[in-house]
Amino acid sequence: MELKEVVKERYGAAARRVATGEDLPADCCSTTSCCGGSAAASCDPITSNLYGENEAGQIPEQALKASLGCGNPTALATLHPGETVLDLGSGGGIDVLLSARRVGPTGKAYGLDMTDDMLALAHENQRKSGLENVQFLKGEIENIPLPNSSVDVIISNCVINLSGDKDRVLREAFRVLKPGGRFAVSDVVVRGDVPTEIRRNMELWVGCIAGAMEESEYARKLADAGFGDVDIEPTRVYDINDARAFLSGQGFDVDALAPQVQGKFMSAFIRAMKPVSACCSPDCCS
Repeated sequence: MELKEVVKERYGAAARRVATGEDLPADCCSTTSCCGGSAAASCDPITSNLYGENEAGQIPEQALKASLGCGNPTALATLHPGETVLDLGSGGGIDVLLSARRVGPTGKAYGLDMTDDMLALAHENQRKSGLENVQFLKGEIENIPLPNSSVDVIISNCVINLSGDKDRVLREAFRVLKPGGRFAVSDVVVRGDVPTEIRRNMELWVGCIAGAMEESEYARKLADAGFGDVDIEPTRVYDINDARAFLSGQGFDVDALAPQVQGKFMSAFIRAMKPVSACCSPDCCS
């Protein structure tokens, strides 16, 4: 099955579990995703403990449980009232709803997702939140359905690493940002070499591991897309116990592989800016 279809199926199933409350682990906790946890534990080391109590109190519980990210971009990105924000791969809508509150009624928060079940869950979470400055769009992050230079800030939460064409994603992000616009995403990145068997594992790709880019490669691809002021800030480096958790249940010799990957995977906050002078079409700076 093609990577994109595997991602759709896995994240669609996660949305259905949250929407119905069925098949959630007995120890599912309100401060972590319980949709895509590892075989070892429902509190996945990548998706757990990302949002504080104050943020959790601002959004519907289902939005929190549907979070499958690796960070909290809304806490790290500087958002201003009146700005337009786009969340790439918005899932159940948690980061869109939090962003909408930050930009206020004069601003706008878009969420883009390709999975029908996640979009349905996001619309329901928006209804429960009462927020009106929110719009969820169906589409792929490789083909963003918004005009050139229409967005002030792009956020994303552990989704770009799922794409099989990251160069196109970054070019599209650059296109829709206004000159001077900010790229502010959370993602999993790699430091150093990773065993080939991990890179080839589809389950680990869907779980945000196998598709992660090396730190310098991520920076280079952003620069190639036209971005400047690139900065990659680690927010959590995964230790050997984390490695054991995300490798378990995948048919690997965990004892042999975990020491080879400990400290090589990390969640990071990735910042970049579209230069003020940049134009991606003849009329994009008008």
